Amino acid sequence: MIEKIKAKGKLNHPLSILLILLLVGIPILLVIKQPDYGTAMVMLAVVAFMLFVGGIDYKYIIAALIIVAVGIPLAYNYVLPEHAKNRIIVFLNPQTDPQGAGYNIIQAKLAVGSGQMWGMGLLEGNQTQLGYLPMKVTDFIFAVISEEMGFVVSTVVVILFVLLIIRGYCIAKDAKDIYGALIATGITTMYLAHFLENVGMNIGLMPITGIPLPFISYGGSAMLTNFIGLGLLLNVSGRRSKKMFD
Repeated sequence: MIEKIKAKGKLNHPLSILLILLLVGIPILLVIKQPDYGTAMVMLAVVAFMLFVGGIDYKYIIAALIIVAVGIPLAYNYVLPEHAKNRIIVFLNPQTDPQGAGYNIIQAKLAVGSGQMWGMGLLEGNQTQLGYLPMKVTDFIFAVISEEMGFVVSTVVVILFVLLIIRGYCIAKDAKDIYGALIATGITTMYLAHFLENVGMNIGLMPITGIPLPFISYGGSAMLTNFIGLGLLLNVSGRRSKKMFD
């Protein structure tokens, strides 16, 4: 859609922007209805980055930032349900409910800190192996890595993700057409958003949501989606030279 509108030279036309927002808004609203605010935020980030790469005018970016700045407090006070508000409050101060909503983040931070430099050893983590850390194979897998294999291995994991994300955006930059650039940008932004949210919530820098860590968290559908995305990235990268596939 973005590629076709840009080819016609109408990407920065207000009606074109409204059409794009309408088409992406329907699935995002359905995801919010579940409710799954984390995935909805990832989808918004993907669309925003793709529009930026597509060449959206800066006036729309400034307008979007103003809307977000005004909309966040309004949404918090009048739109978000109580459980979502509670997550934000607990994120800012987990000790307000240490046995309830704040339990997960407290245990995750304890697990990350317990690993220290080299970790407590595989299958030797106190928080993970004694059942204190919930969802240890999905949402809090990074805390498991940090506790059992330490700061060194968890840093290696972070570096590998950073390299993957940088490489993804380089593929988008070097794509032979805007269609490939948009595909690479969308997939890489998905990886970036999942990585930042998952690692951030494991160390107390982001609110807790059900966002998995790409390629590491347990889950067949998420793993399949991540590898499909990786295949598309490789395809865009390979098609930088037309004669490779002609």
